[in-house]
Amino acid sequence: MNQDKLIIFDTTLRDGEQSPGASMTKEEKVRIAKALEKLRVDVIEAGFAMASVGDFEAVRAVAQVVKDSTVCSLARALDADIDRAAEALKGAVSPRIHTFISTSPLHMAHKLQMPPEKVLEQAIRAVKRARQYTDNVEFSPEDAARSEIDFLCRVVEAAIDAGATTINLPDTVGYKIPHLFGQLIRTVRERVPNSDKAIFSVHCHNDLGLAVANSLSAVINGARQVECTINGLGERAGNAALEEVVMAVRTRHDIFPCHTNIDTTQILNCSRLVSNITGFPVQPNKAIVGANAFAHESGIHQDGVLKNRETYEIMRAEDVGWTTNRMVLGKHSGRNAFKTHLKQLNIEFKTEEELNAAFTRFKELADKKHEIYDEDLQALMTDAFSSENERIKLVTMRVVSEMGEMPQAQITLNIAGEEVTSEAKGSGPVDATFKAIEQLANSQVKLLVYSVSNVTNGTDAQGEVSVRLEKEGRIVNGQGADTDILIASAKAYINALNRILAPTDRQHPQVSASII
Repeated sequence: MNQDKLIIFDTTLRDGEQSPGASMTKEEKVRIAKALEKLRVDVIEAGFAMASVGDFEAVRAVAQVVKDSTVCSLARALDADIDRAAEALKGAVSPRIHTFISTSPLHMAHKLQMPPEKVLEQAIRAVKRARQYTDNVEFSPEDAARSEIDFLCRVVEAAIDAGATTINLPDTVGYKIPHLFGQLIRTVRERVPNSDKAIFSVHCHNDLGLAVANSLSAVINGARQVECTINGLGERAGNAALEEVVMAVRTRHDIFPCHTNIDTTQILNCSRLVSNITGFPVQPNKAIVGANAFAHESGIHQDGVLKNRETYEIMRAEDVGWTTNRMVLGKHSGRNAFKTHLKQLNIEFKTEEELNAAFTRFKELADKKHEIYDEDLQALMTDAFSSENERIKLVTMRVVSEMGEMPQAQITLNIAGEEVTSEAKGSGPVDATFKAIEQLANSQVKLLVYSVSNVTNGTDAQGEVSVRLEKEGRIVNGQGADTDILIASAKAYINALNRILAPTDRQHPQVSASII
């Protein structure tokens, strides 16, 4: 079989953001988009421009800074959605509009409440309208995996005739089994007479843990675009993980008749950046990017690897970025070396003042830690960026915890320019800290998740804390990092409070519209 190109379509900024609590600011989306561009992702789905003013601005910001990847906006099969997407994408070097409408009997009857012929008509209209703005138009029949094959083929043929250049067949609810999903892709390609005029794509969800397997089965059966996310982030159980799809195709080139343009050495950096910004930690045994992905505990395995790496390793750790994680800088390093290394991590500053503030934070960390790693810097910068323009700021804290005594915390916060102090006791030092903060903030939020992970190894490692809060149905994540886990906890809680109490011009993507 001839080798050809597999297009990698990353939807971390759109579908990945649909994870509860994973909403990103415009600035955070731009940071991730730059990292994806450096990863050499072919298409970056920047968001859903019609969802809100905030989403529109985020799509526009990404479209303006990304030059080497196609930038895409999602749009329902509605004139207003498509027009809004086109407006957000103005200025993009390579824009794409991705429009969709449901085609399964269940969705048409209960969600759309539209007869099939009306759905077909609307799909055609949407593609034609999108073509007025760009010749790069993607069409998705939502819930394709549960659609009737005859109607699905009709819609796909009509969408291609109307001008769609990419046809994406989503397994919206993660229902399909690999061999059946592969058969679906092959069947549609064989039955649709004009299928050779479009690239076939897949978008698989992970409800049964089969998103990557289904995507790869589709590739074997002719799909030449895979929609995926960094770390498999996404609504419910997530999406197909980009790093797993890419490395499977690369490692098993004897099976897959295609290749990608991905710079795999950037995978780990992207994984850590997304994890830091969203507050969703990567599990240690996660394929490719987990801390244990290339670790060998068994003596037999260790012996085999020492004699020949291929006995127990099917790919090299350095190929996905594992050997580039050490920053050869310390407390005596200069500002220019610091700035240059951050640029390699896709972290840049708008002003000299921002650089100076970041350098000061770095020096403070270097005084606490002998060795600074890229992970430390990512966590440090995410912590710094998330603390900008906050209404509530941590000034000082003192926590006392003794065996046999109830822990007590004293917290001083700056709230809207005024310093206030509170004390509280709790069942543990973290509980006491949060209660003291709440006495001052009076936010009436509900704590859903509190998790701690170490950024690097060693007793002097930074602890990274993620906090998920809920108020009146709105869910946000907060992150904090520090070598003192209690300070990191306070930072994370305050970060989440600032997010949930701030006025927002954004609805959560799951609320604002249908999703594929």
